[in-house]
Amino acid sequence: MRKFSIVLCFAALIALGCSATGGNAVPTDTPRPTKVAVAATTPANPTAPPKTPSTPAPAPTSTQPAASKVKPLKMNSPEYGAQAFLWWRPETADRDLGMMRDAGLTWVKQQFAWRDIENTKKGAFDWSHADQAVNLANAKGIDILARLDNAPDWAAPGCNNPAKKQMGPAKNMQDWLNFLTAFVTRYKGRIRAYEIWNEPNLAREWCGRPPNPAEYAALLKASYAKIKSIDPNAMIVSAGLTPTTQSNAEAMPDVTFVGRMYDAMKNNSTGYFDALGVHAPGYKAPPEASPDQVAKNPTYNHGEGAAGRIYCFRHVEDIRQVMVARGDSAKQIVILEFGWTMDPIHPEYSWFRVDESTHGQYVVRAFEYAKKNWSPWIGAMFVIYMANPDWTEQNEEYWWSITDPQGNPRGAYVRLKAMPK
Repeated sequence: MRKFSIVLCFAALIALGCSATGGNAVPTDTPRPTKVAVAATTPANPTAPPKTPSTPAPAPTSTQPAASKVKPLKMNSPEYGAQAFLWWRPETADRDLGMMRDAGLTWVKQQFAWRDIENTKKGAFDWSHADQAVNLANAKGIDILARLDNAPDWAAPGCNNPAKKQMGPAKNMQDWLNFLTAFVTRYKGRIRAYEIWNEPNLAREWCGRPPNPAEYAALLKASYAKIKSIDPNAMIVSAGLTPTTQSNAEAMPDVTFVGRMYDAMKNNSTGYFDALGVHAPGYKAPPEASPDQVAKNPTYNHGEGAAGRIYCFRHVEDIRQVMVARGDSAKQIVILEFGWTMDPIHPEYSWFRVDESTHGQYVVRAFEYAKKNWSPWIGAMFVIYMANPDWTEQNEEYWWSITDPQGNPRGAYVRLKAMPK
């Protein structure tokens, strides 16, 4: 997670701009809580093997036949998924996908960082790791949600700053659209959903510039049009946002960002996304705790009072209220990252740690609560994580995971496998 106080980059709580691929993307760690929280995000693999030189792709076609079954844009409520790391090691990727299938998880979220595919120069594609990830998931019959972000240096000069864990969108929108054309053409019919960017409500994800909902909406609209022109059956999900109490040049609260995004869309999300993406770390509170309850309980709200209502899984309901108020109640929400941590090591996370038994119970109860109370507007939900095989106890993401890096199930995985779905 990244800065809690300001940004708790969640999905792995890698938060503030985390990169989940495990590729050579700008490293992303989780935000550290400091009276501003930001939810976690998905981290890049800090110890990933070096990449081989990029080579031009022979043709924008996949190495496997396209999936034959077209699935609806409307999801069951909910559908079950997890974040995984399929990029570098096919043997552990295959193992983890098998465990997911055995547990009844039908979705995998995987980052496909642009800079890991078209890194050295425009048009020089290395599809090897992306092909591997897609082939393995397709073989297991697991739907893919592909997170697309992280521009290469040639497309976003001056944006990628490893020291600040900073990245940003392309300076020239057409470069991004050209990448989308190649990617979606190659995997048409084999990737069910695309998440466009990650946590644009953080400056570190937006080339160090203040978060700009209107700029992100423009990126989302152009991406939607391009992807749908190639694969009209693909589902487009807006970027997951970091829950944060910070409102300045570095971060914008997710509720504020979503509201201003609707302003830019003129309250009409048609042509922008099929489902709205959110991040929903649970922090210290049980999954059933409401934002109002958390705002009144210093144990849960980190001493931030009313602003601390974001420190709970049900903060998703605050985002939903914005959608309803803007006349968009027919669209579903996808929870792109959620979970709890057992971290006893990192002080910025340990204030909201839970024990392993509670961790497992909360993950299962979150799915159960959503199914009982949020149907039909909740769609797929992605728990974090199937652990990256390179993580150690020194990685804060290690403590959120439902397996360990060796592939051994933790209590959360065991309970999740046993729960009715």
